[in-house]
Amino acid sequence: MACNRKTMSRVEAILSRRQIEMMIADGKTIIVVDGCVLRIDAWLKYHPGGDKAIMHMVGRDATDEVNALHSPKTRQRMMSFKIGKIEGRWKNFLPPIQGGKFRSFIEKGRGTGSVREAEGDSSSQGSTPAESPLFDPVGGTRLRRSQNSSDLLEVSSISSLSSADEMNESKYESKESLFDMYTRQEIDLDLAKYPPLDRVTQDNIVNRYRLLNERIRAEGLYQCDYRSYLIEICRYAFLFATCLVCLRFEWYGTAGLFMGLFWHQLVFTAHDAGHMGITHDFTTDTVIGIIIADFLGGLSLGWWKRNHNVHHIVTNSPEHDPDIEHMPFFAISHRFLDSLRSTYYDRIMPYDPFAKLAIQYQHFLYYPLLTLGRFNLYRLSWEYLLLGLGPRKGPAWWHRWFELSGQCVFWTWFGYFMVYKSIPTIGARILFITVSHMITAPLHVQITLSHFAMSTADLGIHESFPQKMLRTTMDVDCPEWLDFIHGGLQFQAIHHLYPRIPRHNLRRTQKLVQEFCTEVGIPYALYGFVEGNKEVIGRLSEVARQAAILAHCQKTLVKRGNYGLHH
Repeated sequence: MACNRKTMSRVEAILSRRQIEMMIADGKTIIVVDGCVLRIDAWLKYHPGGDKAIMHMVGRDATDEVNALHSPKTRQRMMSFKIGKIEGRWKNFLPPIQGGKFRSFIEKGRGTGSVREAEGDSSSQGSTPAESPLFDPVGGTRLRRSQNSSDLLEVSSISSLSSADEMNESKYESKESLFDMYTRQEIDLDLAKYPPLDRVTQDNIVNRYRLLNERIRAEGLYQCDYRSYLIEICRYAFLFATCLVCLRFEWYGTAGLFMGLFWHQLVFTAHDAGHMGITHDFTTDTVIGIIIADFLGGLSLGWWKRNHNVHHIVTNSPEHDPDIEHMPFFAISHRFLDSLRSTYYDRIMPYDPFAKLAIQYQHFLYYPLLTLGRFNLYRLSWEYLLLGLGPRKGPAWWHRWFELSGQCVFWTWFGYFMVYKSIPTIGARILFITVSHMITAPLHVQITLSHFAMSTADLGIHESFPQKMLRTTMDVDCPEWLDFIHGGLQFQAIHHLYPRIPRHNLRRTQKLVQEFCTEVGIPYALYGFVEGNKEVIGRLSEVARQAAILAHCQKTLVKRGNYGLHH
């Protein structure tokens, strides 16, 4: 009994911001959820969604992110990691993975007021700068450019910049000053477009966002209509059967077309299962997702979860979001032109000679390169499975082995029986493989369309989750009868706010989200498919122009003999 009372006392203890800061400085993984302080070091290697998603929440109030991505059952289990509570509103730290610095305990006698500092609540003075480390990238790839943090409190990006041709290049003596100009331009435009980041405004947005979640739940929009999936299954069966018929009649190009359409449609249900949007049961939806992704599609659901969860947490962050890290082929922000370090891949994304050449023409290469997207997904899937990047213990220990079995099954039925045994000549095999894989390109267009033209920088640690999601994501307007073509990806802004809503309910949810956006003053980005593509091409073209200006500046510096500033 004494032990139980001691444990209860510990988990009900009120922890100050300074105490939590010291724990993080000592390497502890601490997050705040619903006012509870959770230490989840032991869970990192078992988390089915990967460790990186958790690391981006260290020192932050992760309530909205956790609620959006996890079931009530999982959230209840998380309370077993509770070590205390906080009082009042939590003031976020910048997570260590994003460059945050934390003060550890100062022993008595080593400095004035050390004991008081260790015990007190430093809620008014953060250990980390309030701004995002935009001018001090993770990994220390360059020195901090500005010593004045007050004017960097909110950092953002925009959907479109004024033409780079309007810049007076002679004003900028180095790559750093040129990039600073671009970034500050983005900041000014975003601050004018979105609600301010003060506490009152952001708290109001969060409160209304949570009220909307309750309304959505009350209207039954979290409930899956399984009749919709019956229609999906009929569609999948039709596409696959048509592919087999075409193979029987030796129409290999047409067979490849229907196989590609089959994969294109399958991905939407795999996406639903990965978010537990079908049965809302972790194990059941995981089995459904792996059968679809691995056994029928040859792609790893585990890789997708690890990648996609980070994308949902740090959407459109050049250093952190793997969904926009496509160097050396694509750069949707000028910041990629400075050889950023990816915290997801744990490596530098070099802006090397090949990248310099490709980025200049990226707006022309966009559609051709996306036809090869599925081959890249194979590579990423096998890298994840062979290197064992997923959890090897805990509730997801069996995922890797089930997926490896699925890969063997896929390459047996597709690679051996369908391609090798059913198609007699090498030329016909190449035709079938090429058409079937290239026809999935529209899927990659749909995926990139929702984010490539939206904000790419960080407004700072005080921006609320719903505002960040709406600032970095666009929806695509289309008639209801075309919903099956987009598979729910046309409602990405809504999906990012509430990822576990079944996709067949997203259209009904859209009206509620639009009302929410009007109430809180956040612009709701909605474009037609053609218009959205124009926005994406415009963004790629803009960064290509910025790259050209950078190259011109560097050549000018070389001519002047200013080699010290030339990178």
